Amino acid sequence: MRHRITTGVLAPGAQLHEQSLADELAISRSRLREAFARLEATGLIDRTPNRGAFVHRLTIAEARDVFQAREALESMCAGLAARNAPPESWQDLVDLFAAPTQALVEAGDFEGYLANVALFRRRMIQAAGNQTIAELLGPLLDRSAVAMRRVILATNRASDGLVQYRAVIAALRAGDAEAAEQRKRAQLHEAWAALERYHRLVL
Repeated sequence: MRHRITTGVLAPGAQLHEQSLADELAISRSRLREAFARLEATGLIDRTPNRGAFVHRLTIAEARDVFQAREALESMCAGLAARNAPPESWQDLVDLFAAPTQALVEAGDFEGYLANVALFRRRMIQAAGNQTIAELLGPLLDRSAVAMRRVILATNRASDGLVQYRAVIAALRAGDAEAAEQRKRAQLHEAWAALERYHRLVL
């Protein structure tokens, strides 16, 4: 269910019907309620007495808070990753974000593009080696996933994003922690600016 929410299959504001979901997922309603509680704790759904459960609709104020937190944590993560991982360990991502990801963007394959972005992010977080940052980032990434997916689809921002990801990866490949941190911060600042500009379309 988390995957369905973060990929937009279950849209913001959609009602989650207990019985139909329990039947579809082949689980008991008590287990479903446990899942609802976890999703509510991470801000992905809202539960209201006598109304039920709904996919949370992110407000612009919440989105701002999420992106400010992401900017701080992910830029720190990039700096740590550059310090901890051998520079040559990033070469496969340099290669991946060259022609292969460029081809995905040119073909309009945004799911493929987002899959490569997710791979990069996992590698960066793993290389940073900070479990607390990883645990804090998980819910923040989930909460902003649908909005950023919609921004990319609505504005074709993938081209700009690709340039920015290449810059971050190049800094990691060079072992330049300061540049990696600065470029990651700039990339997220630009992502927030795009979301703020188009929030009426995507939130």
